Amino acid sequence: MQRRQFFQRTLAATAFTAASTAGVSRAALAGLPEPVIRTGADTAAPWLPPGVTGAGRPYRPVVTLNGWTMPFRMNQGVKEFHLVAEPVVREMAPGFEVNMWGYNGQSPGPTIEVVEGDRVRLFVTNRLPEPTTIHWHGQRLPNGMDGVSGVNQPPIGVGKTFVYEFVARRPGTFMYHPHADEMTQMAMGMMGFWVTHPKGRHPLIDDVERDYCFLLNAFDVEPGAHTPSINTMLDFNIWAWNSRVFPGLDPLVARLGDRVRVRIGNLTMTNHPIHVHGIEFEVTGTDGGPVPKGARWPEVTTDVAVGQMRQIEFLADEPGDWAMHCHKSHHTMGAMGHDVPTMIGVDHRGLVQKIQRLVSR
Repeated sequence: MQRRQFFQRTLAATAFTAASTAGVSRAALAGLPEPVIRTGADTAAPWLPPGVTGAGRPYRPVVTLNGWTMPFRMNQGVKEFHLVAEPVVREMAPGFEVNMWGYNGQSPGPTIEVVEGDRVRLFVTNRLPEPTTIHWHGQRLPNGMDGVSGVNQPPIGVGKTFVYEFVARRPGTFMYHPHADEMTQMAMGMMGFWVTHPKGRHPLIDDVERDYCFLLNAFDVEPGAHTPSINTMLDFNIWAWNSRVFPGLDPLVARLGDRVRVRIGNLTMTNHPIHVHGIEFEVTGTDGGPVPKGARWPEVTTDVAVGQMRQIEFLADEPGDWAMHCHKSHHTMGAMGHDVPTMIGVDHRGLVQKIQRLVSR
């Protein structure tokens, strides 16, 4: 399916209107924060709100790898965000575009940053061709705000807007994703990161000079296709970090002597042993909260299981360009195929020219 057809069909199916659900009146919708849309795949500069940050001290904002942080609007002491679930086209690497579903123009959606104790109001507008919800993975919140379709909320219908509101009760790193037709919607790229900064100095959360975050995600995009296969369980062939693959990934940059924090979330269907060259690190946090200092130890590889977040910290004390990768070797390949025979010992001289002539026809 071509990009134009993808948007025509999905946008026609949504027929977005100003109607609402969950008691959001038309008058209230008129006061919605304007959704911020960003389609570029470059790593955006950190976003820090002007003036007072809400419930606590100013914080060092995170940098989302090949992504961005969503600005908020202050409304009578409440931080308001507007997420738009919609079809997007994501450039996974130069020249490699994939039809996905995401939020506010991208997959993954924008990172949400708040401060512990903030009251947060999130307007979620559905421009998909089917109902959806958002689950705030790892958050302490009222049951009706947990975002599980058919359990504690009705799904957000096509063209409708739902409002989630709760207090960010504990600092840490979390994720968000649908809990409605998860097999389809997460396979199409619907997910995002959430960071809650501590409202004051925390005994288990150190200050750092660099703070990065990204999500591990995976897609099954057959050769020649532009839309992922959604019924794949394990045989994914595109293993991505924030829906980008090498050589499309930006570097995580630090000055010599910087203390660096990297927050890694896994919303794929398998685990990933993340290995960093050139340094030793400690796992200082999970999506359950900061790790007590007596439970930390030096590592060079940490396994991030399905649905988990691991926060690692290290001192950048060795100059150079150091690799960081999943240590499952087939995950560093892209795109990986299962039907390619072993080519060891095959005389492939002249093969490139033959392929070039075939492709150029």
